[in-house]
Amino acid sequence: MRHLLSAGDLSLAEITSILNIAEEMHTIQGRPIKKLPTLRGRTVINMFFEDSTRTRTSFEMAGKWMSADTINVTGKGSSTSKGESLRDTMLTLDAMGTDCFVIRHGSSGAVAQAAGWVKAHVVNAGDGTHEHPTQALLDAFAMRRHFRSAEGGQSRTMEPGDNGFEGKTIAIVGDLLHSRVVRSNVLLQRTLGSKVILVAPPTLLPTGVEQWGCEVTSDFDAALEASDIVMMLRVQRERMQGGFFPTAREYTELYGLTPERLARLRPGAAICHPGPMNRGLEISSEAADAANSLILDQVTAGVSVRMSVLYHLLGGSPE
Repeated sequence: MRHLLSAGDLSLAEITSILNIAEEMHTIQGRPIKKLPTLRGRTVINMFFEDSTRTRTSFEMAGKWMSADTINVTGKGSSTSKGESLRDTMLTLDAMGTDCFVIRHGSSGAVAQAAGWVKAHVVNAGDGTHEHPTQALLDAFAMRRHFRSAEGGQSRTMEPGDNGFEGKTIAIVGDLLHSRVVRSNVLLQRTLGSKVILVAPPTLLPTGVEQWGCEVTSDFDAALEASDIVMMLRVQRERMQGGFFPTAREYTELYGLTPERLARLRPGAAICHPGPMNRGLEISSEAADAANSLILDQVTAGVSVRMSVLYHLLGGSPE
């Protein structure tokens, strides 16, 4: 694996391998001393041109727990704030001997473009409203563990044909227009073999969503009854200019995971949210803190999965 730019670039075998290695990495988080020598001598630079808590912290922890030299660079703290182009910044840092860049950028496609400029490996940590592949992987990791637990089994490594997603239905609900998580999840879940239902008001549907190969509806209640996982997406008000829905109260009534909808979830169904959450808008506190909520499991999975991704990119010989 040269780069991780899109969830659509991953084969079923690669996804399964990443999730299986993440299961091994998951045991590290329970140890008193969380350290492996796996990436000793490797340098990972986290370049975040947009604010982030979960993604940046988990990538930093993932690198450090595997003994990589991890450096954080932000847009405000780099020469891009002085007018230097992204290309020149990337070439400068690449010339210093960087082994891997983890990049979040506000422009869709910027990370893929940067990957063409450097010799180092590149991981897309979110580019504009395009993709966020490691988020989709950690979502799948948390879902897979839930499915195994619901079936009475223990978490274990799996073969590509035994990934636990066949016959499952995932509903992704909310602000699809501004979300980079939804695109990566649709691509990844399609490869894993599950069915995806997209739920949103017409004003928050991306252009061309009908071509994504999944069901699209504005009826949340109908999708709720058919779903094994309900993933709520944050309403990204910072990206909205204009009225995408009349009022916050109306949005919650039609597309929020309220206590009433929580009670109507099918038996064994679970709740996901990539965070950060707008409690009381797209998800109620009762749903966010419910026993069948996987939200904190997703956060925990973030370190394990990103350790696995870095291992797949850097864990072998330099050649």
